Amino acid sequence: MDVLELMDEWGPEKVVCVSDRRTGMKGVLVIDNTARGMGKGGTRMSPHVTVAEIARLARVMTWKWAGVDLFFGGAKAGIVFDPSSPDKEAALRAFARKLSNEVPREYVLGLDMGLTERDAAIVQDELSDRGAMMGAPAQLGGLPYDELGVTGYGVAEVADELVVLRGKRVAIQGFGAVGAAAAKRFAELGAVVVAVSSMHGALVDPGGLDVARLLKLRGEFGDLAVQEYGGVRALGAELRVPCDVLVPAALQDVIDAELAGELDTALVVEGANLPTSAAAQEVLAARGITVVPDFIANAGGVVAAAFGMDARYSPFPVDPATVLEAVSSKLRANAVTIIAEARSRGTTTHVAARELAQERVLAAMKLRGRVA
Repeated sequence: MDVLELMDEWGPEKVVCVSDRRTGMKGVLVIDNTARGMGKGGTRMSPHVTVAEIARLARVMTWKWAGVDLFFGGAKAGIVFDPSSPDKEAALRAFARKLSNEVPREYVLGLDMGLTERDAAIVQDELSDRGAMMGAPAQLGGLPYDELGVTGYGVAEVADELVVLRGKRVAIQGFGAVGAAAAKRFAELGAVVVAVSSMHGALVDPGGLDVARLLKLRGEFGDLAVQEYGGVRALGAELRVPCDVLVPAALQDVIDAELAGELDTALVVEGANLPTSAAAQEVLAARGITVVPDFIANAGGVVAAAFGMDARYSPFPVDPATVLEAVSSKLRANAVTIIAEARSRGTTTHVAARELAQERVLAAMKLRGRVA
């Protein structure tokens, strides 16, 4: 896709492509819209990153910041590299150096797929700036998002606000950082987790999986935890199991219109970005299945990032309990608001959430003189 084809009335404002011959690193930064503040968004590492993918995710960040009514702009970055490579650190340092003009003046990196808290520390070290990337270990004054599980925590809090989870059946697609943290919080809130999955397969038990054991196995075996648990099934089984709450928390575009017609659930809470197609959203709405859109449901990370941005040069640590309390209250209220807006406007929850976010961004663009 031609980069110019990505541009519309909202953005992107800037697309920066970088490369490094020594490491073989290729990367891209997309700053989508900064009407409400400087660019802030996650950085992912994968051999399959594309400019179009990062631009699409940067747009989600524009709506996500506006949706939670926090004053940062939508941006995203991606590194075309294998995160399991022994040369990962060298590629990450090369990426940071190539973006030293933009980071952290125009964009602050965050953790996304393929990057860890240690990687955040590496970027901070390379640029000699604590403010270059959020999510560094607490030992370096950072707010450890993965350790706190803020995104998954928020997903479960949203679901509890809408259905009261005690005794409810929950199925989770994905058992990475988001899915695992969500499972942990769902169990704490009294839900019965009946299915989880990773790239290695799915686990389904209508009587309830042992979440504590799964989390222990994940700590020991990572993505192989599902296999180590035993009784693994083919991927997709976790999406089709009867449940009260379904959480797609893996990759984008996993629920199309056909699958939406088969789901046996009352509530879909989107832990991943862009997991449902527009056609699927229409089908789910017609079937009376409530959907909490991604940039509302999985905004726990941006709420936490706002705390980190506020304190990035402070010598005082951020209180994790305060962050989790803010994630819970903000996301619970937003979910209720969006569902009410959808009913009032006669649209899907995605359309209502996007329209509300667009109204906020457009107002900021007008005040700054960027549009008439």
